Formats: sequence, C-alpha cells, structure tokens
Amino acid sequence: QVQLVESGGGLVQAGGSLRLYCAASGGTYSTYAMGWFRQSPGKEREFVAAISRSGSTDYTDSVKGRFTISRDNAKNTVILQMNNLKLEDTAVYYCAARSPFRSSGSTSRFQYDYAYWGQGTQVTVSS
Repeated sequence: QVQLVESGGGLVQAGGSLRLYCAASGGTYSTYAMGWFRQSPGKEREFVAAISRSGSTDYTDSVKGRFTISRDNAKNTVILQMNNLKLEDTAVYYCAARSPFRSSGSTSRFQYDYAYWGQGTQVTVSS
C-alpha cells in the first residue's frame, strides 16, 4: 500500500511560482509512474503532468512551458515546479501513483490508471 502526502500549496499572485511536493511511502516508489491532477470548484478533476519510472514526462497543453515535473527516487518524492502561474491554475492539486503492474511504469493521463492518491493541496492564484 502506497501513501502519498502533498505539500507546498498556498496563495500566490499571478505570474508567480510555487513548488509542490509529493512524498511517497509504503511501496517501491522508484517503480511507479507518478502524476499530478487538479480540480477546480465546479469542475472535474483533470490531468496536469506525469513522470514515468524512467523519467519521461507528459504535460497537459495548458501548462507546457510553465510547469515541470521531476522525481527524486532517493527521497521518494515527486516535485511539480509551477512558474508563471495564472488565475486558471487555481485548484486543489492531487498527487497520484500508478502501479507498475501491467504498465511497466509508463505515464497515463487517465485517473483510473492511478491506484493511489494523496489528499490534495490547495493552490490559489490571485490577480
């Protein structure tokens, strides 16, 4: 069983930066693909970024060039660096882990491919 804990959210002005962290425990972290999703009020949860066990990355179009996902396997941590934040980035951000079973540690944009989820961290971008 994998446990995920997000941190690093907060309030930031538009154009600013935040760094989100997701600490994993209870599993073989290095074999899991990791993802970030977000949910804004009144909207469904959506894919933001993902990183495979080998370090390949994928981003939704709206954050390309502004967000960077990375992982530190020694610290069992995945990081989401968010730059040039926009009002529409305001959401609760969730970290998720995808089991290597049948996936070989590859990324996915689909929530149902991720078996483990954190509780979320709030990111609020103000004008």
